[in-house]
Order: sequence, then C-alpha cells, then structure tokens
Amino acid sequence: MQKIGILTGGADCPGLNSVIRAVVHKAMHEGYVVTGIKNGWMGLVENDMRIVDLRLISGILDRGGTILGTSRIIPPLKAEQTKIIEENFKRSGMDGVIAVGGEDTLKIGLDLYKRYAIPIVGVPKSIDNALSGTDYAFGFDTAVNVATECIDRLHTTAESHHRIMVIEVMGRYTGWIALEAGIAGGAHYICVPEFPVKIDDICDSLKERHKRGKTFSIVVTSEGAKIKGYTTPSTEENQHRRHHLGRVGELIANLIEDNTGYETRVSVLGHIQRGGAPTAYDRIIGTRFGFKSVEMVVNKKFGEMVSLRDNKIRSVRIEEAVRQHKAIDEDLYKLSQAFSG
Repeated sequence: MQKIGILTGGADCPGLNSVIRAVVHKAMHEGYVVTGIKNGWMGLVENDMRIVDLRLISGILDRGGTILGTSRIIPPLKAEQTKIIEENFKRSGMDGVIAVGGEDTLKIGLDLYKRYAIPIVGVPKSIDNALSGTDYAFGFDTAVNVATECIDRLHTTAESHHRIMVIEVMGRYTGWIALEAGIAGGAHYICVPEFPVKIDDICDSLKERHKRGKTFSIVVTSEGAKIKGYTTPSTEENQHRRHHLGRVGELIANLIEDNTGYETRVSVLGHIQRGGAPTAYDRIIGTRFGFKSVEMVVNKKFGEMVSLRDNKIRSVRIEEAVRQHKAIDEDLYKLSQAFSG
C-alpha cells in the first residue's frame, strides 16, 4: 500500500485545512493512503500518526487552524530526535512526507532530506509572506484582510477622539502585512523592518497633517520595525525570544506623544491575524498547493517546495526558499510614502 504523510508545523495559519483536504483528495485519486502526522515534526518524534480519510476532512475547508495540530520547534533538531524521526519514518511505510510550514519547519525538512534522504516535499505557509521562492504563501491574504478590517475600525475611534493610533501587526523580518494592510486601510505612516525610520520623520509627518486640520492619524508598524537611535525588541533579539517580538508599537506611541504632545494610543493585533476562517484566496491557493505537493511526491521531486510564480504553480528547491527572507516590494513602499504628511 502506497502512503503519503502530511504534517503541519510552526504557528497555525488560515488555509492549513484546505491543504490537508486537497492532499487527501488528490492522493486517493493517485492510489495513495494519507497518514496524518500529529503536531508537526513532534508527531514523527513521538510516532503519533493516524490515517486521514474523506470522512475526517469533511467540512474543514472554511475552518481556521489545523486538524492535525502543530508545534513550534526551532531548528536544528537534536541528533537523537533526527535519528528517531528516521526510524519512525522507515517503520511507517510512507513514500514521502509533505511538510506544510514556514521557515523553521522547512529547514528541519531540508536537514532530514540531506542527512537521511527522507523524501520531503515542502508547502509554503507564512503569515508575513517572508518565504523566498514563492510570490505568495497561503495565510498572508487572510492576515492582511484581518489587519485591514481592524485598521478600518480604529480609524473611526481615532477620528472621533482626535488621537494618533499606532497599530502593530505581525512581521518579524519583513513588512508585507504592515505595507499591504496599511495601504488598504489608509494608514498615514507605515514602519517596516526593511527600512529603519527616524522618529522625527514620523512626528513631522503627523504635525503636517495637524496643520491641515487633520487631528487624527493612523500609524501602522510591523513588530520587527526599527527606529533609528532606539533599541527595539527586534534589535535585541536572541535565540530564546525570537518568536516573542513586539512592543515596538508601544515605543513608537510613547515617542510620538513625547515629541508632539498629541494623545496617542497603541493597539497590538497579535494572534488575531492568524485566527478564524481563511479568505477565498487562501482556500484556493491552499488547495492548489495541496494538489501540486502530491504530484511532486508521485514524480519523486523531493527536497523541493511548491511555489507560486506569476500565478502559476511551480516548484523550487527548499534550500532556495529558506536561504533568505523575502523583502517587501520597494516600489510599493515608495507608493505608501506618498500618503505620509
């Protein structure tokens, strides 16, 4: 009996269940049984797996999260863990493992592929769209839509109370969510990790708005944004807190109030951006990724990741996809600056 394993690693993300659902349908069509590996790579460490059939995936397309569970493991794995994974994989009888996740999940998969020749196919999941090798990862569109809706809601309270609202969104290394949600939500200033900013530039922009009678403003910042001359959580990051950034919004809000005297509030959107039902786009792209990943297992294209390029589903080496973070579109950032001041 031919088997395909699938796991979902790292943080949860809208669209994961659409990938699982697509993998099961496509695998069954190709004559495979699907083994669901529970809680990411820990499922292979603990030998925690189960068969995933049509009954189990019924009605999951619009559900957030993942029916397989997940876990966050920072690579590299310990030597004894990788050895256990190799042994459990061999005993499982699986012909390949589809690893659905972001940078950390895929780096572990790449290491297992290189070290033990475990047949791995990657599927890109990234809330902040930071994975190279693909134009978009599923989860990002939902996060942008959620953030945009929150910005819209905060617009009205900022205007009513004549306040500055600083809205902190996800984005440790890249500013995709801040940039796209900020533009869509009509933000007046956007801070991203790729381009450190001066607090004087932010304050000057806000003062110009006030001179024109605009007594409220919206500032959107990525959690990994950098303010020149100030130490932010992202600049003092270390191995133990790499997944616990944030508080840059609070820093910016305090600096704005101190330098302008304008009443300023901060709202940290946090995990609300990754919860709830996926958008139609994420459901579709997750389905396309799931189908392609099974085709890659069938064709033995291991050590590669599903990729979206120019709206065409392709594949790219995992090594290329995790080599560096994908920076924001500089032209789009310049466009956003036209709305400052």
